[in-house]
Amino acid sequence: MTKGVVAVLLVAGILLAAPVAFAADKTDAEKRAEIDKVTKEALDEVLAKSENAPELFKKAYGYAVFDNMRITFIFTGGGGSGEAVNKGTGAKTYMKMGTGGLALGIGAQKYQVIMFFENKDVFTKFIEKGWKAESGANAAAGTAGANAGTTFVNGIAVYQITEAGLMASADISGTKYSVDKKLNGK
Repeated sequence: MTKGVVAVLLVAGILLAAPVAFAADKTDAEKRAEIDKVTKEALDEVLAKSENAPELFKKAYGYAVFDNMRITFIFTGGGGSGEAVNKGTGAKTYMKMGTGGLALGIGAQKYQVIMFFENKDVFTKFIEKGWKAESGANAAAGTAGANAGTTFVNGIAVYQITEAGLMASADISGTKYSVDKKLNGK
């Protein structure tokens, strides 16, 4: 291997390990508080910047927000945490997510995924059975031009926020969502 490849692999390894190392220092209560804060901020941003998000949110039974980090170097991998919230009761279920696959390129991306669930059945299945976004699970979101097409697909509307802002396409393929038993005290 060349020194450049080794250096890139080393940096990628450090970037993947850093969030885990920092998260290990926090108590479960601190982790939940941080998730709550990210959820509020991301939800507020989507509702402010997307023309039809307020209407979809109004119709939604519940919602989920995840804060994610994805690293790409031939293989892509990432993880994050979030919560699903029942709008009617305010009940929160803390969750985790993981993603992996093959990708061209090198880099890291921090982003949030916001999901609105159209009804109780879809929301409950998401929490109880988890959910795996298969390949091609791209969802319209974001800009004024893309907003016209954003709607519930199979009971879920998906938005993605990156450092660049609300994205016109949320690529959530290869992502698995599941309940975080530790943060829920189970």
